[in-house]
Amino acid sequence: MKKLLIVLFVLFTANAWAQVKLDHVEPMFWWAGMKNPKLQLLVHGKNITDYSVQLDYPGVKLIEVHQVENPNYLFVDLEITAAAKAGKFPISFMDKGKKISEYSYELKNRDQSASRIQGVTNKDFIYLLMPDRFSNGDPSNDVVKGLAETKMNRDSMYYRHGGDIQGVINHLDYLKATGVTTIWMTPEIENDMASASYHGYAVTDHYKIDPRYGTNALYKTYVEKVHAKGMKIIKDIVHNHIGTGHWIFKDMPMKDWVNQWPVYTQTSYRDEPVMDPHSSALDKKRQLDGWFVPSMPDLNERNPYVQNYLTQNHIWWIEYAGIDGLRLDTYAYNDPEYMADWALKLKAEFPSLSIFGETLVNSVASQAYFTQGNTVNRGFDTNLPGVTDNMMKSAVYEALNGKTGWTDGIFRLYNVVSQDFLYQDPTRNVIYWDNHDMSRFYSVIKEDIDKYKSGMAILLTMRGIPQLYYGTEILMKNFSDPDGLVRSDFPGGWKGDKEDKFTAAGRTAKENEAWDYVSKLAVYRGKSEALQTGKMMQFVPEDGLYVYFRYITEGKQGKDVMVILNSEDKAKKLEVSRFAERMKNTSSAVNVISGEKVNTAKTISVPAKTTLVLELN
Repeated sequence: MKKLLIVLFVLFTANAWAQVKLDHVEPMFWWAGMKNPKLQLLVHGKNITDYSVQLDYPGVKLIEVHQVENPNYLFVDLEITAAAKAGKFPISFMDKGKKISEYSYELKNRDQSASRIQGVTNKDFIYLLMPDRFSNGDPSNDVVKGLAETKMNRDSMYYRHGGDIQGVINHLDYLKATGVTTIWMTPEIENDMASASYHGYAVTDHYKIDPRYGTNALYKTYVEKVHAKGMKIIKDIVHNHIGTGHWIFKDMPMKDWVNQWPVYTQTSYRDEPVMDPHSSALDKKRQLDGWFVPSMPDLNERNPYVQNYLTQNHIWWIEYAGIDGLRLDTYAYNDPEYMADWALKLKAEFPSLSIFGETLVNSVASQAYFTQGNTVNRGFDTNLPGVTDNMMKSAVYEALNGKTGWTDGIFRLYNVVSQDFLYQDPTRNVIYWDNHDMSRFYSVIKEDIDKYKSGMAILLTMRGIPQLYYGTEILMKNFSDPDGLVRSDFPGGWKGDKEDKFTAAGRTAKENEAWDYVSKLAVYRGKSEALQTGKMMQFVPEDGLYVYFRYITEGKQGKDVMVILNSEDKAKKLEVSRFAERMKNTSSAVNVISGEKVNTAKTISVPAKTTLVLELN
């Protein structure tokens, strides 16, 4: 009996040793019925390069197995034909005819719910937040054992503060009441770095929600709860770089998974060489291939394996969670040809998906260069619907803080809008006055509540998709340098906070004045056909006044809106006869904020540093 047990133990042990652990198979599962039948699995395990692969499942074909430089990887090409049905099947890894390991792969049915992947348009109002700094809904995940960052410290702007996805879920009613229709969080996926990775842009696992924020399942629940409230979701994604803590960077499939240089080379942060017909090839390469910072390796997007990995990951998240739109980080730093192909592949799977790219550039022409329809000097279409409108932001600051001149003050704003002819559709651009990388709006306008209201009025009536940075509605302030205080916690998001700004009772009188203004105008915008999808007509500024109209085309129901900006320190009288083209026989209007009736027969009084939003009768 004893000998028999020994023999069984030896056989069991030998069999266990024969099994090879697969550390990663990505994507972990997929869906039947995708438009693109091709799927490339990244398989990672110790010394698996010589293994053959076998599978037998109706509608799924094994096309090719790729060996690469690193023996710890295989890339497996599959074809998921139209005949494939949802179900599980084994993928076997063989060595000299002997099964070494097996992975149970699953094809799921696609979710065809009407509420999924709605798209984000100029009908929406986006709220940008940093989950680590918004609200801590689950203190149990503040510090997660095994991760590189081992503590939380709210007294430092460079450590984790404990905010999470549950914290956002807990305040969906607040966002809804503010008039928000769409939530954009900075990246939620794992950033397992030693420090200062709370922002989310140093990914270390593309397929995993950071455990300090929650789980993949919780993220999916979050999207569902947002949709149930009648709101939408934007996911922030990063093509350009990863964190040095990424498991792939620690054991790369091949050397050129990231862009390599003889010595460390940082990007120039200059977008001009990408579009400059006279640019140096070296300048262009440095912009596109230089590393963002030493802790964020620059991905080689010309590598077809990298391309497949990123594209499939983004498709996976959209299909898995039902995301409505994507914000593309550092768009101008990415390989242009790959990004154009990427956009086509995602639109093929999700026709209603909205996409906009971050373009912190210095001219309207530069912004427009990256958008779809502009093929001059590149020979292909980017297929990028819209961008973050940095030039509009700069123009609004000049309009509110500058002095009126031929091209200064309100004329800067007028001039920027007049260049909308450069875009295929400027209403797809996201307009904003601040974000997590910039000084806060309220500080830049010197904490002037009148300028604040003017800025919010323009944000919510201008063409494009308005975006508000968290806390702007309650006058959160600070400058981007030197201490990163623009990323301060939302007061009331943590148990024990002395103030709760999520409630009217917790806000000061001035904060409530700001919140009431934003929410009232945002709610009005949500019901106004003119502000959502109406056309725009602007008039050359005169006497310190800038006037534009959002109007409804013939055959549609609703009322037109007139916006009057007085950026000067004294009240003005606006002669309305000049605007007969849009006002026609209108003799009265309603002030959208105050509800007061305004006589528009001859003149309109405009207080100093005020923007009037008038609904024309």
